[in-house]
Amino acid sequence: MNLFFTRARAPYSLMLAALLLAASSLLHAADKRYTVAAPDGVELAVQESGNPDGPAILLIHGLLGSHMNWDAQRASPALQGYRLISYDLRGHGLSGKPRAPGAYREGRRWADDLAAVIAASGADKPVLVGWSLGAAVISNYLAAHGDGAVAGAVYVNGVIELNAALIPPHPAVYRDLNATELATRLDAQRAFLALCFHTRPAQAVFERMLGGAAMASWDMQAAVQSMDIRLDGLEKARVPVLLLYGARDALVNTGPAVARARQLNPRATQTIYADSGHAPFVEEPQRFARDLARFVDAVKPR
Repeated sequence: MNLFFTRARAPYSLMLAALLLAASSLLHAADKRYTVAAPDGVELAVQESGNPDGPAILLIHGLLGSHMNWDAQRASPALQGYRLISYDLRGHGLSGKPRAPGAYREGRRWADDLAAVIAASGADKPVLVGWSLGAAVISNYLAAHGDGAVAGAVYVNGVIELNAALIPPHPAVYRDLNATELATRLDAQRAFLALCFHTRPAQAVFERMLGGAAMASWDMQAAVQSMDIRLDGLEKARVPVLLLYGARDALVNTGPAVARARQLNPRATQTIYADSGHAPFVEEPQRFARDLARFVDAVKPR
């Protein structure tokens, strides 16, 4: 063994280790976790990552989801220059889980949650990104609070309104999501999540989403299916709105949903992923990241 080479290499190895440690520290320093109290007292778990000084993107997950749904976006190189904010919806993940049905049926509660997160984060005109139920939360927010505090909105396979023309029937799944037998309920959650994908993600990703679904409040699941959605929010929005949908959605009828959204807001633009289902940000994460970055840069020039 060359003793000189070994000794000479040691400082460089130590330097490399120090640099890696510093980079790791910076990465974790950029991650924030905190709670925000909604006006009705529900505690909302909020998460941040990315560049704290970058344009803000506020990610809102869907039914039976959590902030973990956006893991691919947090890891995306294309989005590292942005301030990524997410939160667990009421009744989901690490957020509070009130028992009263009104806490979930009243769309204004969800709208006020979003307003509270925007205010507490101090985000300067974030772009709102709502998946599925998360898009309904955006609609209710726009109706209750207007669009003065946001730069734009992205509806990702969003629920525009709850009617049979826009929501495909899966009566057994929705019935069993409210079963009193635990095994039946868990099986229904698995079936519901399977319907989210045209191309199913890696097993580890699916299992993590399944674990998040199991944390969802039973009271929420029973009440949210009759949540009111304010159509005038989307209708009156003056900020740019992007309708980004997977064409092969088994949970939302993409064509009618996009048509209804554009009927309400003719200024909305659309992007359709021909080979994605209900969750294009999971099924085509790199493409989604590029499209999201392009939209944010257009509405929030640096």
